[in-house]
Amino acid sequence: MDRTPVDAPPTSPPLLTVRNLHKNFGQLEVLKGISLDVRDGEVISIIGASGSGKSTFLRCLNLMEMPGSGEMTFEKFSLNFGANARLHPTPRQLCELRTRIGMVFQSYNLWPHKTVLENVIEAPIQVRKMGRREAVEQAEALLERIGLYDKRMSYPSKLSGGQQQRVAIVRALAMAPKVMLFDEVTSALDPELVGEVLSLMSSLVAEGMTMLIVTHEMAFAREVGTRTLFFDKGVIAEDGSPSEIIGAPRSDRLKQFLRRILHEPSRLG
Repeated sequence: MDRTPVDAPPTSPPLLTVRNLHKNFGQLEVLKGISLDVRDGEVISIIGASGSGKSTFLRCLNLMEMPGSGEMTFEKFSLNFGANARLHPTPRQLCELRTRIGMVFQSYNLWPHKTVLENVIEAPIQVRKMGRREAVEQAEALLERIGLYDKRMSYPSKLSGGQQQRVAIVRALAMAPKVMLFDEVTSALDPELVGEVLSLMSSLVAEGMTMLIVTHEMAFAREVGTRTLFFDKGVIAEDGSPSEIIGAPRSDRLKQFLRRILHEPSRLG
């Protein structure tokens, strides 16, 4: 059964709005005019073949990649992109927006020379100007929640891939984001480690976190999502509930994609 956004009736104003977003890498046009409204509490799974623009879109949302043109509004931010933009983001706005829109990658990106605890407290202290004692208390509580409190003084190299990815998620949560972006966070994991990461993400869903998730885990997308987007060649080719997009695809292109993906064994649980 499809979920509905937490405390987010269809008439509520969008939390995040993107209009006509374009992104090129040289002559290659990767995003070809993406428009999307995201409401508070939505869990949006983004599916599509490699090269369809999914990951680039997420990176544009927290401005790790600067869009070539288009507009984005989020909370107090109202941004235009491109040569004729009226409201270019300032360095301070970039930092603040990335604090509010957290992102987790498939490659963990933990600092190898810092302990688990140091990885989690670094950004709250440096960016949010949180006191060290408060940052440590928050980090330890988050690590306790995911069952890794006893690993707080360990270095990433001593953790399994699943443990490292859970620490990466906790590190993003330590910044108290309003939206979380997940870019193929299970694709680098051994199958037996995928379930522990998906379990943590499911707990965030239950708490009402707004999430956009690029994933090939179809069972997970169908179970936790409120909405599914199918990206194809730089555009949103289909947009609907998980049961519509995954269970009753309309286009031949989506049917072909799902046949290939669903032929692979599910790694949920």
